[in-house]
Amino acid sequence: MPYSLENRLVIGVASSAVFDLRDSDAVFRRDGEAEYRKYQRAHLNEPFPKGIAFPFIKRILSLNDLSEPGDPLVEVVLLSRNDPDTGLRAMKTIEHYGLGMTRAIFMQGRSPYEYIPALNIALFLSGNKPDVDAAIRAHHPAGQVLESNYVDDEQDLTLRIAFDFDGVLAGDESESIYQSAGMSEFHAHEVRNVMQPHNPGPLKEFLVRISKIQAAEEDHKKINPDYQNRLRVSIVTARNAPSHERALKTLESWGVYANDAFFLGGIDKGKVLGVLRPHIFFDDQPAHLKSASAVAPSVHIPFGVINETPMILAPIEPAAPVVEK
Repeated sequence: MPYSLENRLVIGVASSAVFDLRDSDAVFRRDGEAEYRKYQRAHLNEPFPKGIAFPFIKRILSLNDLSEPGDPLVEVVLLSRNDPDTGLRAMKTIEHYGLGMTRAIFMQGRSPYEYIPALNIALFLSGNKPDVDAAIRAHHPAGQVLESNYVDDEQDLTLRIAFDFDGVLAGDESESIYQSAGMSEFHAHEVRNVMQPHNPGPLKEFLVRISKIQAAEEDHKKINPDYQNRLRVSIVTARNAPSHERALKTLESWGVYANDAFFLGGIDKGKVLGVLRPHIFFDDQPAHLKSASAVAPSVHIPFGVINETPMILAPIEPAAPVVEK
């Protein structure tokens, strides 16, 4: 019987999201493809350094100890622009770090984002902005991993995931009203529609599948009362009262919940995230991500009206036709 990815949380990652590929990229850009291939072969058994999303990927995979062997809650698939030959170093790096990733797609010089639906992927992470933009235009759940000064505490076994709300979990209809008519009309609109759930945004399904892992933790605790929950979900949004209520009712209608909710009403998110210390934070607004990425691994979701005017965010690796993305 074919292996099924249904009923699991499936995450697709480019190597540029989970590993630090700056040295490899420098070789490609300075010396060209032939020398890049030689470089990768010469360093085949030298693991890539850990990248921005490594702490998140390591911890999300560790939650598979809640499931039966052979039936994991989480699958992480490598989606690569490299060919299988030059991508071998990435696979060896995965093995070196003991990451439970066994599946990969290698597509020389092409973005593999088109395979997101075929693999039931709820989140695609890459450092390559053009790939992420193309995936979002195709209505796939994707985000660009940004540079960060975050230093992981490897003794901390919890996994903290933080989300902005509008344009990330929910659609951008309300954000459009705010942008066109201002704060007063935005609040009035949310109060009028408080019982109407928001349309889904790019990462709604990702949160739904995360919620299933939260439920698995609660089931595990019933059998093992000493178990301490490791997964914590937070909403960090610029909304404030009275627009907070519709956001909470929307989450309830989806059958999900957050452990924490920060309705900041314009307070700098970076200051809150510096205390919360999430292992990954998702936001659609470049302005918010400038401060957020200084204190936490951050992901830009280039969705909705706020991203219609291009804004430049620092990728962890520039685009290139062959070097890994």
